[in-house]
Amino acid sequence: MAHYIDEANLGRSFFEMADRHASKPLLFDKSAEGWGHQTYAEIAIKVRNLAGHLHQMGIGVSDRVVICGENRSEWAIADLAVLSMGAVSVPAYTTNTVDDHNYIISHSQASLVICTGGMTGQRMYEAVRNQKSHVPFICFDSLEGVQTLSVDDASTEGFVPFSRLVAEQPAEDIIDTALAAQSPDDMCCIIYTSGTGGRPKGVMLTHRSIQSNITAAMELLAEGGATDEARFLSLLPLSHSYEHTAGMYLPFQIGAEVWYCEGADKIAANLEEVGPTVMTAVPRLYEVLHDRITKGVKAKGGLTETLFTQAVRLGRKKLAGESLSVLESLLDRLVDRLVRTKMKKRLGGRLKYFVSGGAALNPDIGHFFLALGVDILQGYGQTEASPLISANRPHKIRIETVGPAVGGVEVKLSDGGELLARGDCIMKGYWRDEKATSETLKQGWLYTGDLAEISDDGYISITGRKKDIIVNSGGDNIAPSRVEAQLTIEPEIEQVMVSGDKRPYLAAVIVPSEDVLKLGETKAQKAAIQAAVTRANERLSQLEKIRKFIIASEAFTVDNSQMTPTLKVRRHIVGDLYKSQLDALYR
Repeated sequence: MAHYIDEANLGRSFFEMADRHASKPLLFDKSAEGWGHQTYAEIAIKVRNLAGHLHQMGIGVSDRVVICGENRSEWAIADLAVLSMGAVSVPAYTTNTVDDHNYIISHSQASLVICTGGMTGQRMYEAVRNQKSHVPFICFDSLEGVQTLSVDDASTEGFVPFSRLVAEQPAEDIIDTALAAQSPDDMCCIIYTSGTGGRPKGVMLTHRSIQSNITAAMELLAEGGATDEARFLSLLPLSHSYEHTAGMYLPFQIGAEVWYCEGADKIAANLEEVGPTVMTAVPRLYEVLHDRITKGVKAKGGLTETLFTQAVRLGRKKLAGESLSVLESLLDRLVDRLVRTKMKKRLGGRLKYFVSGGAALNPDIGHFFLALGVDILQGYGQTEASPLISANRPHKIRIETVGPAVGGVEVKLSDGGELLARGDCIMKGYWRDEKATSETLKQGWLYTGDLAEISDDGYISITGRKKDIIVNSGGDNIAPSRVEAQLTIEPEIEQVMVSGDKRPYLAAVIVPSEDVLKLGETKAQKAAIQAAVTRANERLSQLEKIRKFIIASEAFTVDNSQMTPTLKVRRHIVGDLYKSQLDALYR
């Protein structure tokens, strides 16, 4: 296992591992022919070649380079090349609109864009052409992948094929000189927050801040024996700080393999094919897996459903510290072989841990997987912390919490209950935004904006988002995230946003599940949702109960701007969209 020294940097760490594991497979992509891989040595050569060509194109130290594409080997090669030559990578989501890309290119003052083809490339190229200054454009794919362009189109001036840049040796290999000139406190990337409340802010991260996260994560995984012969399945976008650190630079430093998932719709198949030992994802993935598993079991019915139900029940009972009767102990051994072992095989058979982050995991979903023998480590962090702040320990999982602070991080609560964090992982600040930086960083502490409680043994429970807290007309504070978690565990409810600020009670905008939508008739849909709300209300306090609701006209998605690229609901967008209907509920 690699370890960090102050004189090193992320690029140097990669090349050290590439020398050590030259012939070992590193990056895996799936094509029509099946899974193909490239070794550590092959990737290192491509990184060197690309860095040299970027240097020849005039990209220098501290220049910003926007990278946008689905998870693939080319993405990682581009990021490594940019970072290793002392430039700054600026990851961008493939789901961004032309306007989003315009803003990021302009605000970051980018000198170059490296992008995938297809519709994503088309939107990015339009944004590039909108810039006042000339910004070169490198495409991972052939020109035909960018639909608005053709080989003969004069507007393609400045286009450079990525495949040629990584294959051809440049006139000058500048990597070693560039690495030697870098400092651990040099900025290596600007990651734009997903912007739940407006324009995103550019978080400046350094080699030291990201490395401190990697070191802490390596210690965490080593506790659970998950660093040896590690295999990662990468699903969360590499433009997300969570995947950028934990799904790319972390596996690079432990000599792991990284397999790029084909997409969210192929996750179940890819889990079985790849057999990962570790997978990092946001809670939405685990919610989808939970729904698929339970629906599949219910469809089979009979003995299969009975045994599965008993496996979950007995597993939950053990998690609660309750003793099993003699008969239950015998049944538990049976379902361990017939249910839990099969479940692990469906997840590839080698899985040590799922790691959940990016948003709050519903404890019921967590307990469901734990009861089936599938370990989930829920963590917590923010882009501003590179992003890891805390995580459950492998041998002491309390899934309703986000665990204690990881190594190198100190946490405390403000007088108002806001969680504060400090350590090497904390950002340098927001790019070109001194006001926001001064509001978020105070005397070395990161003000997270999250309300929390810290137990005597250091385990952190996030109780709500400071800005999202609903204050009803009676002056009571209510965390909508807890209420929403209870609602979405019901099979009839796909998504929800709770409302009720300055109101006498809570209301909700609800997106029904596919099964409810199939009922067709509005009256039948409302009745099904009402039954689900009633069940959820039984688990909530009087103040938290949903009194009224409306059914959303469409799902919350990234495409309609009602969700961020990291799958968080944009409350201000949804609230504005349904304002008149929500207001009517209180008349």
